[in-house]
Amino acid sequence: MGYIEDIRKLVGHRPLILVGAVVVMVDEHGRILLQQRKYPKGSWGLPGGLMELGESTEDVARREVFEETRLTVEDLRLINVYSGPSQYIKAENGDEFFAVTVAYYTENYSGTIVVDQAELNDCQFIDPLELPEGIVKSHRKVVMDYLALTKKQ
Repeated sequence: MGYIEDIRKLVGHRPLILVGAVVVMVDEHGRILLQQRKYPKGSWGLPGGLMELGESTEDVARREVFEETRLTVEDLRLINVYSGPSQYIKAENGDEFFAVTVAYYTENYSGTIVVDQAELNDCQFIDPLELPEGIVKSHRKVVMDYLALTKKQ
């Protein structure tokens, strides 16, 4: 059991502040890696997840990318840090939290994609100007900020 599950045993569904990281992974054609998640059903998002005790946000980013795709991230560059009222989430199970999300991008990674069947339906590299309708709203913002930062719009 992980840190967040242990905390939830103590506080139930009450709001928490949780820190996480996401990664915009860019291939040689300028496309970005998106994952079609099982929950919420059919939604698309960036690889990433929540911090465990003792991790840096870079550690979170690398660990989550590897767990979800089996790709190894070589380097990370900061896009932005997202926090505040717009980052409030109420999960399907009733858990409430405010996310502090650190977003990175990289073009340097290695390996072959192996989709984590427990969490994902699919992984695809997609043109960032043709994002699917079902992309997580906050991840759409991260992608737009990445494009603005790197002047790729």
